[in-house]
Amino acid sequence: MRVAVVGLGKLGAPLAAVLASKGNDVLGVDVSPEAVRLLNEGRAPVAEPGLQELISASRERLSATTDLEAAASTELSILLVPTPSDARGAFSNEHVLSAIEGIGRGLAVRDDYHVLVVGSTVMPGSCDSEILPALERASSRRVGETLGLCYSPEFIALGSVIRDLLEPDMVLIGESDSRAGSVLEQLYAGVAENDPAFRRMSLVNAELTKIAVNTYVTMKISYANTLADICERLPGADVETVTDALGLDTRIGPKFLRGAIAYGGPCFPRDNKAFAAFARDLGAEPLLAEATESVNRAQIDRLARIVQSRLAVGGAVGILGLAYKPATGVIDESAGIALAKLLGNAGYEVHVYDPVAMDAALPALEGLAHGSRSVAEVLERSDVTVIATPWPEFAELPIEAIAKDGKRRLVIDCWRQLSEESYGDAMIDVVRLGRALDGFPRGLTVVGGSSHEI
Repeated sequence: MRVAVVGLGKLGAPLAAVLASKGNDVLGVDVSPEAVRLLNEGRAPVAEPGLQELISASRERLSATTDLEAAASTELSILLVPTPSDARGAFSNEHVLSAIEGIGRGLAVRDDYHVLVVGSTVMPGSCDSEILPALERASSRRVGETLGLCYSPEFIALGSVIRDLLEPDMVLIGESDSRAGSVLEQLYAGVAENDPAFRRMSLVNAELTKIAVNTYVTMKISYANTLADICERLPGADVETVTDALGLDTRIGPKFLRGAIAYGGPCFPRDNKAFAAFARDLGAEPLLAEATESVNRAQIDRLARIVQSRLAVGGAVGILGLAYKPATGVIDESAGIALAKLLGNAGYEVHVYDPVAMDAALPALEGLAHGSRSVAEVLERSDVTVIATPWPEFAELPIEAIAKDGKRRLVIDCWRQLSEESYGDAMIDVVRLGRALDGFPRGLTVVGGSSHEI
């Protein structure tokens, strides 16, 4: 199939490569001449594990342009452009509508059947109220005749985008009509390697399903984090023992049930806020979504209290991990950065390190923390070190770096990565979150103000 992918960002570029790897002729479209140049040269325009290899293997079926009208020459175009959040937390369709205007001009001078797929996350009701009328105006066509409209967002995580595209749990298709949905199902059936469930439905139901999935997942994460907080205060308690049992109940399941610290990233926090804003607009009470957000914001304060209770006056704190999760350099809503800002503003000396995200993180920290070149350097300079992102390389600490000066140090292991036995005789004490903590800092005030203000 001839397919256009409009938007060559963190999802669009991998999707273009995956589609090409399955034998489709793919035209990438982006407003950035640099992204277009890189793809035409056979180079990945964004960083994502496995992307460069896939582009190199499928180069003859990949091309790119800045011309939006060119997307109309394909059988199907997929929009993966930004939908930024407004002050209320709702998503803006301005970039989607702008892209439709350009593609519509191309469609207006053609008469062959075309399906336009919105892959960007939009507010429920957007396709029917704004996007479909805009597409018909721009193309001078009627949806349902020579034109189809689908809403089909991907369910992916940065760092595993290619795997998630090839092995989705489900493929969600909102359709203007059955012909449009069938064309899109045919495309994605040829991509998926794991025989996923296809769910085809109306446009508005698909829009609501997408945002509801992410809101439910964030609720589950916050529940597990609440359990971790309880276990830290309860002698003999261990959150992993509790959540392991909970996950065996088929009504609950084990995914995203790992008590640790706040969730972050470009999707979960904003989707939860958008869901709440949408519900309020309808007159519904989004109490669960708002409680989830409140619990998540409280996690940095929870972690800061534990850090402060173990720091002497004038002590230095290290933070390992500034990306919001492993396998990506994205720092959106990163717990490590939020903690560094809170402690830096409180006057502590803060040292930070991340294997991928340093270039993005240091400007965001605005001088509140000192960048380090390695795990060993953070440990050497810090009295208390926090493992905020569970990068695999943090599971084995360089003990020799700790033992040099004979000074005993403490590591707070938020994700319980460190082996129980490895550090017993080393100059290091390990505090594992989610387990009963000695001398839990009940009632300790976070110096410098709440992380809610960050």
